[in-house]
Formats: sequence, C-alpha cells, structure tokens
Amino acid sequence: MLSRIVRPNGVVRGSAFRLTLVLSRMTGSSPRLQAQLAQVGDVSKGIDTAGRPLPAFIGNPNTQSEPSVVGPIGTPPAVSSGVARLENVLESPVTFEIQRDRDEFWRKVPVWADVTAKDFLSYRWSVAKTVQGTAKLFKFLQAVVPEEVPLDKLGMQMQSRDEFIKDVLDGVAAATMAIRMTPYILSRVNWQDPRHDPIVRQFLPMKSIMLPDHPKLALDSLHETADSPVKGLVHRYTDKALFLPTSVCPTYCMFCTRSYAVGADTDTVTKASLKPTRRRWEEAFAYIESRPELQDIVVSGGDSYYLQPEQLTLIGERLISMPNIKRFRFASKGLAVAPTRVLDESDGWVNALIDISNKAKKAGKSMALHTHFNNPNEISWVSSDATQKLFENGVMVRNQTVLLRGVNDDYETMSTLIRQLADNNVTPYYVYQCDMVERVEHLRTPLQTILDLEAKIRGSIAGFMTPSFVVDLPGGGGKRLACSYQSYDRDTGVSTFMAPAVTGRDKADKVYEYYDPVEMLPGVTGGVTKPSI
Repeated sequence: MLSRIVRPNGVVRGSAFRLTLVLSRMTGSSPRLQAQLAQVGDVSKGIDTAGRPLPAFIGNPNTQSEPSVVGPIGTPPAVSSGVARLENVLESPVTFEIQRDRDEFWRKVPVWADVTAKDFLSYRWSVAKTVQGTAKLFKFLQAVVPEEVPLDKLGMQMQSRDEFIKDVLDGVAAATMAIRMTPYILSRVNWQDPRHDPIVRQFLPMKSIMLPDHPKLALDSLHETADSPVKGLVHRYTDKALFLPTSVCPTYCMFCTRSYAVGADTDTVTKASLKPTRRRWEEAFAYIESRPELQDIVVSGGDSYYLQPEQLTLIGERLISMPNIKRFRFASKGLAVAPTRVLDESDGWVNALIDISNKAKKAGKSMALHTHFNNPNEISWVSSDATQKLFENGVMVRNQTVLLRGVNDDYETMSTLIRQLADNNVTPYYVYQCDMVERVEHLRTPLQTILDLEAKIRGSIAGFMTPSFVVDLPGGGGKRLACSYQSYDRDTGVSTFMAPAVTGRDKADKVYEYYDPVEMLPGVTGGVTKPSI
C-alpha cells in the first residue's frame, strides 16, 4: 500500500511503498508438514477427503500438468474448498520500504508510458504483461520499435521496422528456445537500437546474425540425461546433485544449456519437459535420501522462480529434514528478469524463500539463492532494492554469469557487472564459458577470451568478490577452471581438460574437449557472411 513513513522524531521520510509481509503461521517441520498433508486426504491416490482430485502442486501423482497459474510466470493457484492450503510464513513480519522518487525507466517503452510505479512493481501486472509466443512478440515489436533502426553500430546503414521484425521472427523459427520476456527485462532494452542491445541479443534471436552450428554442438551438450539416475535429477559429482523440479522459466534465454527440456516446444525442438508432479519429485527425494555421500543439492529447472510458495516450502523443508544434506541452493534468474516479485507484498514467494533460509540456519545448514545477471544494463534500482531486501533478511545470493559474444565479452562490461553485483551484496560466483549447445554459435567465444578476461580482472577487485572463470565440460565432465586446460591449440581452437573428481559412467581418466567457434579461429576470413555488428 502507498503510505508515508513517519520516523520516531516526527520527521516524514518521503512517500514510500511500505511492504509489510505478514502471513499466517505454518506448522513448520517436515514431519508436521507430512501430517498436514495426511489430513488433506489420500495423497497417494491423489484425492482429498471428499474424493476430489488434488492439484499437482499439493501432490497428486496422477496429475501431469503444470500447476494452475494466472499467467506465463505463475502466481499462487486457487485451492478448492475441502483442500488444505499449505501456507508459508516468517517467524516475524518482514518490512521493506521502496522509495517512490526513482527513475521510472519503463515509461520509455511506448506501450508502458502511462504505467505507474505501483502497477509496474506489481507481480500480477508483470505476469499479465509478459510477452510470450510469436503473436504477442509481433504485436509488442510493432508498438515499440521505431520506423527505422540502425543496421550497423555506427548508424551509417538503417533498417526498417518491418525488416527488423522479420529478422527476429525468422530467428524465432530457427531457435531452440521459445519466446517469453517479462516487462522488466523488456523495459531495460534500448529500443532505439535493438539490433545491438545486449539484452535483445540474449533473448530475441535474429536470423541474420546466426551462424552454422559447429559439428560438435548438441542439445544436451553436458550429457545431463545420461547422468540422471531418475528423471529430473542429475548426479555427476560425488557429493552434489542437481534437482530439476520444473522446466519453466520467467524468461527464456536463447543460449540455455537445458534447451532439450526447458520451455515450450519450438519449430526445431520437441522438449523433454519436466513437469512438477509430486510422484516425480518423490522419486528424486528417495534417491537423494538413499545416497549418504550426497551433501549438496542445487534446485534449478527451469527456474525456481516458477515454483509456487507452497512448492518452495515443501522442497526446502524436505531437504532440511535429510540428515545427509548440509547445503542447498535455489537457482533462479528472477532477480535479473522479474525482481518486482521480491518486492511485491501480495506475493508469497520471497517469504517462503526467507523462511526456508531461516529454518536452514536453525538446523545448522546453508541455503543460498543463485541468480543470473549477464550485463550491467539488467541492473536497476528495482533489482537493487530486491537484492537489498534479501540481504537485510539474511539470504545469501550468488551470481552465475555466462560469457556471451556481444553481451559481456569485453573487460569494461564484465568488470562493471562484477563490481555492481558486489556493490549490491550479490557474490560473483561463476563466469561460464558458453556451453556448446545448438543455435548459439554467434554467441560463443574462443577459450582465449575467458582467459584474457580473468587475467585482467583478477586483482582489480577483492578476491572474495572475484568469480571463478570456468568451463562446464562437454560430455559431462563438470566445471573446471578455464585456466586449468591440459592443452589449447589456438590455431585449431581445440582445448582439452581432465576432471579427476568426476569418475561415474566410466569417466575416469577421460579427456574432455572444448571447441572454439570456427568463425573466430585465427586466419579464418571466408565461409561466413553476416552483417556488421
């Protein structure tokens, strides 16, 4: 609600949105959660006490659809009478003030010129205005792209709006990822020059700049499916596993390493989707509990932002209850593409996250949120307020960046991003070499680029705020420091790595290879034609 905050000395500190997040108290521990579920009805049969089907998010093993949502990102589903609602709460109210007198940058987008701060900061408004699918994308681009946009960086050549839109739609038809972009991330684009905007480059494919796939590229380049003992659980490292409860995200990245499963089907890929059913989750939980060597779980997807608060609570409490699990993290790009959800007092997701963080600490365990900023343009006062709110409430936030050509592959951009993250109390954790997935050859860089960036950045900022520059090895070798290569032939673009700690599936002593983009090999001048960018 909009209010004026009065200090004890009587001084009014300006208008502010005062977020008082108070939810009714939950039963708490996992055993009590299970008891609460038991009162719902026969969960194993997917029915409540009145014999009605339970929704999937409560735990109906017979329901295979996504949970009921208001829009493309998802808001808490309505629960029918007779079905107990799992509510999550904080042990004490969370208050956070959002100052009103800020740059209303979204008004620069013509379709949102009259949108108030109150509406823009509403998560439900964000859900309703998310651009999803080709038809909505076409309509949005028609409304926001000028009649002409620069074709080259210097603006010497121009391109019509229709030509630009056709280029994007042709790119969408060739891409592996569906289109979904939130109002927040769309509002951070420079629509006067969209072809060269680092945000457009990540989320909107342009056919004219795509390059032929390297012959070694693959949809599942990390061999996650092969390393999954049960569906949606990747166990590659001895003490760590990756749990994928959903395959939906608030915004889809064109370079997604999980393009084989994440998002809707495209013209080129039929997805092996991971729907959030309780039956599949229980198989994953049972496997985790059965492996005493597992201590660390990454909850990703898809995106943890898409989980309902009840689901977030259920997963968090279940992991806390497992004696073998000491650490877990929820992975989400939400802070970079939809930070308003963290600030919206009417949405319960952040309350559930903070609650789980506090419960983990009381149990002597560690919970963190891992997010994904790639360019400084993604950071605004909205995302800064969101990270500050998490910081004030004791939630550890780390960032994982992907190195992308034309987005962050120069020293000034990458160093600025790292410093801004550190200034917002977000720990720069990883900078990844772009994975060798299909349809992203125009975004990949040579290994030499990440080596040069690390050499320039290391020592320019405190060591504990300097990320590890890594390669996630094709074929499932796991993450290795980029500088730890066994060999690197710059002329052929082939680098080799070994991963001594990764031994499953006959990987002992295996040599892994990463391949530079052919177009960027020394001496390569022909064979590829593309516009100047």
